[in-house]
Order: sequence, then structure tokens, then C-alpha cells
Amino acid sequence: MSIHGQLLEVTVVGCSKLKDTEWISRQDPYVCLEYATTKFRSRTCTDGGRHPIFQEKTVIPLIEGLREISVSVWNSNTLTFDDFIGSGRVQLQKVLSQGYDDSSWTLQSKSGRYAGEVRLIMHFAGHNSHNTGSHYPVINAPPYLPAASPAALPYAPSPLNPYAPPPVTPYAPSPTYSSATSAPYSSAYPPQSHPPAGYPMAPAVYPPQPYPPGGANPYYSPGNFDA
Repeated sequence: MSIHGQLLEVTVVGCSKLKDTEWISRQDPYVCLEYATTKFRSRTCTDGGRHPIFQEKTVIPLIEGLREISVSVWNSNTLTFDDFIGSGRVQLQKVLSQGYDDSSWTLQSKSGRYAGEVRLIMHFAGHNSHNTGSHYPVINAPPYLPAASPAALPYAPSPLNPYAPPPVTPYAPSPTYSSATSAPYSSAYPPQSHPPAGYPMAPAVYPPQPYPPGGANPYYSPGNFDA
């Protein structure tokens, strides 16, 4: 089984018996982990001295063919460069096969001398699939019943949906009326003239009437009026 892309959980518990790089005050150690392109740095344990405690967790994506982690411990300085305490290599064979590893790993100084130990707790959740050769658990599925045998089914569903809406008839517009193609309108009655030809209209003659009409007013007698 390939471990590529699976996750390894690593907890940096602490260090013990570290080489002391300080002459007067207590040293401030921190731990660095490196796996391929993945790098992790723990917090600085101020005044941790030779036995710092970290209890920090990180997750590392695994790469096929690379089964060790590089670990190094440093002393943090404020005004100068950090002091190198020691480094070592963490092997992953146990955690990949058993899923769990709680071990202390030896650190060496630049000259190869003993420089203390670092304790790591590692968990690997993919160890079960590693043993069975599969990434997924095996589930016993019920026997497959082919759809072509209706006897295997308690009922035969209808191929048509009884609740399906009726098919929609596409709208067909009525043909446009054209006066050129239709027959011309014909009437059995010829058009009548106004007035009808059988009844000639005589011009009305009205004699002129005098003005004012009805002659002079009998109650009005023109005459001279003296003041």
C-alpha cells in the first residue's frame, strides 16, 4: 500500500539531558522537524534549560519512499545567532506498521557526541489499510439483482409515470388572412343611389317673406313725440 498523501500526526513532548550552551543563565530551547518540504518549529521554552517541555502537535503529509524525519534542537538567543544543541533522525517504520509510536530519539552535537534526547509521540491512522492492502474498509454488500429479471422484484414498476403531466401540443398559429387569395365580396343587390332613381326630388321653393314678419305691429303707431 502506498502511504503517499496520508497524514502523520506528531506531538513534540519535550527534551531531556540536553547539552547546555549557556554559561550564566538558563538556555531557551526549541525543536525543529523537517520532512521533505514540510518544516515545523515549536515554540521557545523560555528558561527550559536541559529539560524543556513543549507538548505541541503537528500533522505531516507523507511521501512514498521517505520514512524518516530530521529533528534538531536549538537554543534561542536575542542578540546573537541561535546556538545549535543537537540533531537526530526519527525512523517511521514502527508507526507506519503499528499506527502508534512513543519513543525518545538520541541527539548528537556537531562533533558527533551525545547531546541529549527528544521525545515524540506519533499516530498514523492509515496503518489498518496498510495491513489489508486497501484504503477503504471492506463492506459486504447484498447480492446484486439484475433489473432484467422481474421475478426478483416484489412488483414491476410501470414504465410510465401516472402523475406525469400531459404532453404539451406546440402552438400552431392560424394562417394569415389574405384578401388576394380569398374570393371577392359579391352582393345580390346592386348599390342604391340616394335618393332612389324612381323618386325624383323637386326643388323646394319658399316665397320670400317681408321683414319684419307679419307686417307692422298694430299696437305701435309711429308719430312725433314732443317733450
